[in-house]
Amino acid sequence: MADADRLNDESTYQRCFACGTKNETGLKLVFRREGDRVVADFIPSVGQQGFPGVLHGGIIATLLDETMGRTGALRREWLMTGKLDVRYRKPAPIDRPMRVWAEIAREREGAIDAVGAVELQDGSVVADARGIFLRMPEQVANKALAQYPEFLNYWQE
Repeated sequence: MADADRLNDESTYQRCFACGTKNETGLKLVFRREGDRVVADFIPSVGQQGFPGVLHGGIIATLLDETMGRTGALRREWLMTGKLDVRYRKPAPIDRPMRVWAEIAREREGAIDAVGAVELQDGSVVADARGIFLRMPEQVANKALAQYPEFLNYWQE
């Protein structure tokens, strides 16, 4: 299997703003594993800027949120954000490649504490974050299963 950790949505849904391939206005992140980290590459576009020439901070937060939450795939669990603390360190220029990464800092029953960062190609940090990601509530999972039953066995090979 090319994506053994199932880091990328292989379901019929694929409409997530951050990673959905069927979301025309989304970021279309593609994740890979590098050691214990989940990593994605991203090139901001003009339509994602806040201040002229600078990537909007909400997009930066989204990059971190999605990548950090994706660490749940390493445990084969669907997670949702419980808390996200982002520290913006420098402006992120549009049209310049960047890399976002995340890793599990601590695991506990029903939650993951994750850390992550957005970096430019020279390794300089645009923003970093810490967050708590919680197991998806059963009622939310059941509602998704009603529309997308393949989620039930998503982690099965």
